[in-house]
Amino acid sequence: MTVLTGLEVLLNDAARIRGMRVGLLSNVASITRDARRNVDALLAAGVNVALLFSPEHGFGGAVIAGDKVASGIDARTGLPIHSLYGATKRPSAEMLRGLDALLFDLQDVGARFYTYTTTLAYAIEACAEQRLPLIVLDRPNPIAGEVIEGPLLQAECESFVGHGALPLRYAMTMGELARFYAAAKKCEQTVRVVAMQGWRRDMFFDETALPWAPPSPNMPHAQTALFYPGMALVGEGGNCSAGALTPLPFECAGAPWLDGDALAATMNALDLAGARFRPFHFTPTSQRYAHAGQTCFGVQVHVTDRKAFRPVRVGLHLLCAIRRQQPARWIWNAAHFDLLIGNRETRAMIDAGADVEEIAHHWHTGAEEFKARRQACVLYG
Repeated sequence: MTVLTGLEVLLNDAARIRGMRVGLLSNVASITRDARRNVDALLAAGVNVALLFSPEHGFGGAVIAGDKVASGIDARTGLPIHSLYGATKRPSAEMLRGLDALLFDLQDVGARFYTYTTTLAYAIEACAEQRLPLIVLDRPNPIAGEVIEGPLLQAECESFVGHGALPLRYAMTMGELARFYAAAKKCEQTVRVVAMQGWRRDMFFDETALPWAPPSPNMPHAQTALFYPGMALVGEGGNCSAGALTPLPFECAGAPWLDGDALAATMNALDLAGARFRPFHFTPTSQRYAHAGQTCFGVQVHVTDRKAFRPVRVGLHLLCAIRRQQPARWIWNAAHFDLLIGNRETRAMIDAGADVEEIAHHWHTGAEEFKARRQACVLYG
């Protein structure tokens, strides 16, 4: 069965919002099946898109992670673009004034710390305050919607890289996540979801036959998203590189002071489900990331069974193996790691020598609590 995104479903019945003055929170990765930008397709269908809002990485999707984004003008349409990753991260009352609805159409990657989830939560809050409908045009979770992994975010670790009581891998689409956030904020009347047609929870992105456009510079392929929930912990939680802005972002990890052959042997001896490791060296080029211009020795991760692959566990096993190989060289980026993983206990347990499976055991209670709340929000079987 053909998978239609929420955008395509809306375009097939655009009359429902014709006559409304709408804003569009999106970027250029949110495209139609024939690879048109959503704003162009909406305007061609007679939808009155009055202004644009852009998340981290900008409306063009090319700004490096963490770099502030300026507001501006879309060159093709002349529409103003309000940045939500610059002077403010929330749509203001002034920005929303005069709109009849805010359309939200962003391609997510299925990991809590990818900031589009927080942008969604903030948009819901802003629209609720202004009594403005938020219409979410749903898109596939590229790493499917079945596997829940990682600890729940604890309140003291909430930040822009983590919002709400979500596990690291939450197995929902953006539309489902909008319903989850709205229920938590008790503003369900604010959110309307234009659901996809033909998508199932067991589908990875390549099974949808939809075109992939990178939603950010380090997400060049849909497969990259499968590595991201765990390998970002390695690359951003300490002084290793996870291949950011190389041809294999989040598919490799290394540092100039590591022995890649020994690291691959250590990781393969663990016999982790769905994963194998090979010695690998690479050279980061961007000064924005660790070890720019230096040859890094480490491993490339190969997924042998993506349904069995558990990226968070793999990432933590790899981080622990790196620390054990070079304890004097490893340096935590402690505050950021805690925000990414969602608690302070994980880092303390690793420092105390805890096994990763012992750490993962602590996730169980939170996962069961989350599943119960999540169930009321799912839209797809």
